Amino acid sequence: QLQLVESGGGLVQPGGSLRLDCAASGFSLDYYTIGWFRQAPGKEREGVSCISASNERTYSDSVKGRFTIARDNAKNTVYLQMNSLKPEDTAVYYCARLRNWGLTLRPADYHYWGQGTQVTVSS
Repeated sequence: QLQLVESGGGLVQPGGSLRLDCAASGFSLDYYTIGWFRQAPGKEREGVSCISASNERTYSDSVKGRFTIARDNAKNTVYLQMNSLKPEDTAVYYCARLRNWGLTLRPADYHYWGQGTQVTVSS
């Protein structure tokens, strides 16, 4: 069964760090662009970052310079390292697989969504 599972969320103070993991099963991540998204209460889901099969990366302006996306094909996992966290980063974070090829942060271009992991940045 094709599945993506997120983990690593939690409660962190402003300025702190977290690493989110997106583990795939039922397919190999090697050939696909994987994206990270987030959704805060009352807001639309927004793209945060994605990484292509050739390790091209893109980031939203709101996280550029603070978040880093990486992949470990041997572990079939994509990571999102989040540093200098801010209260406005609080959201449920999801990973998903791009339907086609390339780099995009449009949620509608993705499928096989994980169940999400909560990130709360608060003092």
